[in-house]
Amino acid sequence: MINLQYIDHIVLRVKSLGTMLDFYQDILGCDIERHRDDIGLYQLRAGRCLIDLVPVDKPIGQRGGAAPGAKGRNLDHFCFRVEPFDPELIQAFLTEKKVQYSPAEVRYGADGNGLSIYISDPEGNVIELKGPPSGNH
Repeated sequence: MINLQYIDHIVLRVKSLGTMLDFYQDILGCDIERHRDDIGLYQLRAGRCLIDLVPVDKPIGQRGGAAPGAKGRNLDHFCFRVEPFDPELIQAFLTEKKVQYSPAEVRYGADGNGLSIYISDPEGNVIELKGPPSGNH
């Protein structure tokens, strides 16, 4: 049996590495943990997980075919647990950074129902910011 615990990492194929690095560092607060320019791998720390960015014109990114675009994405969305989760503060920060967001709504996640907000990165990957479960919602 395989006993899954949490998302270890995700890999996003990207068209504009600089724009994507700016978003994940400046908006979501990730730090570059490791990078390999020779193969096109840029690993950012996201809590206890990693987000790997691989440019579509570098060796790893080239293996995935055409770049993501208006007619298709690499995935539907991924979700980060956010604590503390204060919707008003998060939305004020996103507004300041000029990032569009969905209304905070109760959605089901790995730990049950709780508030979450959807945003998109500069290349259209949808990110859910999920608060802890709450008996009040």
